[in-house]
Amino acid sequence: MTLKNQFADLHIHSFFSDGLFTPQEILEKAKEVGLSCIAVTDHDCVDALPLLIEKAPFYSIEVIPAVELTSEVNDTEVHILGYLIDYQEEKFINKLREICSFRKERMQKMIEKLRSFGININYQEVLEERVEGSVGRMHLAQILLKHGYVKSIPEAFYKYIGNHAPCYVGRFKLNPSEAIRIIQEVKGIPVLAHPYKINNDELIESLIREGIKGIEVYHPDHSSLAMDNYLDLAKRNSLLVTGGSDCHGIKGKRELGSIKIDYHWVEEMKERRNDT
Repeated sequence: MTLKNQFADLHIHSFFSDGLFTPQEILEKAKEVGLSCIAVTDHDCVDALPLLIEKAPFYSIEVIPAVELTSEVNDTEVHILGYLIDYQEEKFINKLREICSFRKERMQKMIEKLRSFGININYQEVLEERVEGSVGRMHLAQILLKHGYVKSIPEAFYKYIGNHAPCYVGRFKLNPSEAIRIIQEVKGIPVLAHPYKINNDELIESLIREGIKGIEVYHPDHSSLAMDNYLDLAKRNSLLVTGGSDCHGIKGKRELGSIKIDYHWVEEMKERRNDT
């Protein structure tokens, strides 16, 4: 495979956060669809990275150490991707553990709310569903499906635990500037994820001033027009361009590799990191 036809999917989730695939399954599927580079960007969690990095050479796939941090400003949720991070840095790991502890409290509150709908879920069973890493709504959705309370994962979200559903409990969130700083402190490149979900040009401009170094132009939620607009924004502000499928492993939705970018963007990312 020559450099000209190498591609990367830089937004994937594993079962260590809210995805369904194991790290090995991600590598297998990445190989199947012809990717040469991936980034698993689990929410506030890097537990998948050691296994990914260990197994990646057997699949001839490059793994970019990455994370997706959840933040909020003025009631708007902002996700900050961090690429090429020093994921083993002790202070960083401790911060993620702090966030993880809030996730566990949040899960207990959602389970309590489900009881008012006649749904009795054992908290320990949800924890066991995740194997390791941070506990999230996907793990709860799988238990709801397993016990027959819903017929599908999407039903669990729109009926009970989605953002506007009756059993939803808000997450612990950093502010965007803190998320950017955390990524910078571990020598990473902070990138604004799926900007269309924000849909606020003033906020995006303020994030650039705060230190965002890239923008996720290519994402399943972005129309062709939106991608063109974000590409222009990246050029005007000398931002890195990234993209990915945002795959969570749900069949028929955001398939791994369905959104991919040319490998030269990965090379540029590495050059930017080396220049800092």
